[in-house]
Amino acid sequence: MTYTAAVSGATGYAGGEVLRLLAGHPEIEVTTLAAGASAGSSFGALAPHLPRYAHLTVQETTPEVLSGHDIVFLALPHGASARVAAALPEETVVVDAGADHRLEDPADWARFYGTEHAGHWPYGLPELLTGPGTGEAKAPRQRETLRTARRIAVPGCYPTAVQLALAPGLAAGVVQPQDLVVVAASGTSGAGKSAKPHLLGSEVMGSMSPYGVGGIHRHVPEIRQGLSRAAGAEVSLSFTPTLAPMPRGILATATARLSPGVGPAAVRAAWEAAYAEEPFVHLLPEGLWPATQNVQGANSAQLQLAVDEAAGRVVVVCAIDNLVKGTAGGAIQSVNLALGLPETTGLPQEGLAP
Repeated sequence: MTYTAAVSGATGYAGGEVLRLLAGHPEIEVTTLAAGASAGSSFGALAPHLPRYAHLTVQETTPEVLSGHDIVFLALPHGASARVAAALPEETVVVDAGADHRLEDPADWARFYGTEHAGHWPYGLPELLTGPGTGEAKAPRQRETLRTARRIAVPGCYPTAVQLALAPGLAAGVVQPQDLVVVAASGTSGAGKSAKPHLLGSEVMGSMSPYGVGGIHRHVPEIRQGLSRAAGAEVSLSFTPTLAPMPRGILATATARLSPGVGPAAVRAAWEAAYAEEPFVHLLPEGLWPATQNVQGANSAQLQLAVDEAAGRVVVVCAIDNLVKGTAGGAIQSVNLALGLPETTGLPQEGLAP
């Protein structure tokens, strides 16, 4: 069976990456492209790197245009998806790559986004551990919630990397939920395609800079939400994002305090058990460390960890491509589950080099 799909926000980085990946998907055919200011334009002129869709004309993002498809991908700015999604048929699989439906707590939404909360949808990170568990009593995963889902909230790119990095230790109880510290670097595509002076090449090249410092970044409540579920208790988190002079990729370095009496062997065992059977999340052999280049273009996350015994902390490093595993790839992976397809269908696991 072939499923039909519409992609709104098709001319942005996230929408374009959804299209690039769907071009190799054997079960999904994109029949409609939509956007805002570029409506009425030839898509081939806007995205020459995607010749498969060059014959399509970009349409307006309206419920009338998007209805009638099996799947609708909304790669729209934060705050723009909810109104459109609310008007789409219940049987349509609607995937929101923006933030509108990620947060469970309306107070968190109001504080960090300042508008009316649109509600919470199933969270599109299949590998995420959603409660405590070890050994035979394995921790539950988000994957089961996504099977047969008709509404999916794609995680933010930073939350994808950070939650994959820390959730195994919290779920297994080998690290403490208090005093989690994360510093993460992102490529400039994470800020979207709109022209911004601070993202000009002359501003970014040869320089790194922090932003959203002091707990004010919009991904903070999303990261707390997921990690608190994994831990079975509220976590405390310090998160500092930085901008790196590269077009795509995230490298997140996360540290957590060890639980009393826990040693290096138990720590590594927790992460090994969590990801041993996951096709897209890889704990590297000891001595090898993640790099963003190794996952570029792939729906994969690479992790490594070390125990800093002098500090009593574990250090976990996670690398993802922010546009693939951090957005478009995670969206398609979740759609595969919702449609009952093999989870890996149409998704690359190998990166690009150089």
